[in-house]
Amino acid sequence: VQLQAFGGGLVQTGGSLRLSCAAFGGLFSGYVMGWFRQAPGKGREFVASITWNGANTYYADSTKGQFTISRDNAKNMVNLQINSLKPEDTAVYYCAAGSRPFGTVTLADVRSWGQGTLVTVSS
Repeated sequence: VQLQAFGGGLVQTGGSLRLSCAAFGGLFSGYVMGWFRQAPGKGREFVASITWNGANTYYADSTKGQFTISRDNAKNMVNLQINSLKPEDTAVYYCAAGSRPFGTVTLADVRSWGQGTLVTVSS
């Protein structure tokens, strides 16, 4: 499956963004989908994931209560709502397709990556 993420941009501290990821050309609805991010000079880290049917969501401790992941299987889309943005949220955000329907997704079991969308939060 090919993934295309969009929706990033420059926002002020306290603002909100909605990132989206569209899937093309492969299986989407039967798999966990996730978001990761990579801040400048740091490794890629898990942000959130959602099971194939949207029944369960998982978040990194650093994103709980601030980020909300959702999906629309009819449209082959997964979204990430980010509220109360802080400068430390500045990163390239990547959507990722997992390799199983349930549970979460880790760096090791990502089967496909989107190209990333840059979120910059100004102080």
